[in-house]
Amino acid sequence: MSGSVASTKDYLARIARVREEMVRKDVDAVLLSVGHDLPYLTGYHAMPLERLTMLVVRREGISTMVVPRLEVPRVVEQPGVFAIVPWNETDNPIALVAERLAGARTVAVGDQMWARFLVELLPLVPGVTFVRAVDVVGGLRITKDTAEIAALAAAGAAADRVAAQLHAGQIPLVGRTEAQVSADISARLLAEGHDVVNFAIVAAGENAASPHHHAGSRVIAANEIVLCDFGGTMNGYCSDITRCVVTGEIPRDVAEAYDVLFAAQAAGVAAGKVGASCEDVDRAAREVIASAGFGKYFVHRTGHGIGMEAHEEPYMVSGNTLPIAAGHAFSVEPGIYIPGKWGMRLEDIVVATADGPVSMNTADHRLVSVRA
Repeated sequence: MSGSVASTKDYLARIARVREEMVRKDVDAVLLSVGHDLPYLTGYHAMPLERLTMLVVRREGISTMVVPRLEVPRVVEQPGVFAIVPWNETDNPIALVAERLAGARTVAVGDQMWARFLVELLPLVPGVTFVRAVDVVGGLRITKDTAEIAALAAAGAAADRVAAQLHAGQIPLVGRTEAQVSADISARLLAEGHDVVNFAIVAAGENAASPHHHAGSRVIAANEIVLCDFGGTMNGYCSDITRCVVTGEIPRDVAEAYDVLFAAQAAGVAAGKVGASCEDVDRAAREVIASAGFGKYFVHRTGHGIGMEAHEEPYMVSGNTLPIAAGHAFSVEPGIYIPGKWGMRLEDIVVATADGPVSMNTADHRLVSVRA
């Protein structure tokens, strides 16, 4: 499992802030199981098992982690952050959680908590109202501190090094399948310091018109565009970058469209200023593409937040009026997708700062011709 950039002091401070939100929103308890809210508050990643692991946070007192006894050796204790409550194979862990909800009226549960656990808990706590924990914890995770930004920068730099290898023709393309190139990129991400590869999209020619194409048996040919979107987790924080190359001569229509994409992505990055809204980023990129006549071929939002998860708040999409704050980290990734012909996308991770948006990616943004 990947490491953490946080300390016991950080976890204590985060739980204290969660409790402040609990009071403000009249929440009596927070339940966190699988997902990234749990490690954000404790440093522990629960395995997604049928055996329940649950952090119970009340407004006062030490938090408790109900955890299978066989998993206890994996838990790194954080003095003062939580107490471990181990359960045996013949115990009822749901009952142990219910005991720790005594007197609670409103309980917030993590978005990724398995439904079966909530269904089993309901009859043990009659009268309790359940709400989403994202409304309590999400506002804390959305703003990255200095250490988190440094971790994002390190992960971004590692992804940049792989992108540079792609641009330099060091990753063979022609004659290989998309799946083979995807595996190659994945291995290079690990070699550059990532702990886990989250995805490595490789889409050639007409397949690039599918934004989330699954790399398959399609053999990459000469003189076609290849879209590569890849990222992973490094020291607990994610990378995500998209670059396109052409395996030979760049056709005029592709070059002209890419000039539009390049300008749109730059406009989106520039719009990611503190005080602007998330939808301002989407609008800035989309207007450039639409004004060039490609509007209907830009079929997704402009970006997503990133941190411990590859996709998290905030989302750069029309209708999201959330103001961008210093420490918000998000992708800016407009695309143009012509069905049956080709597709292209250009993506960086950006962090909003008081001095303006700062990109975590510096790999060449141009459409590069490679002879690989």
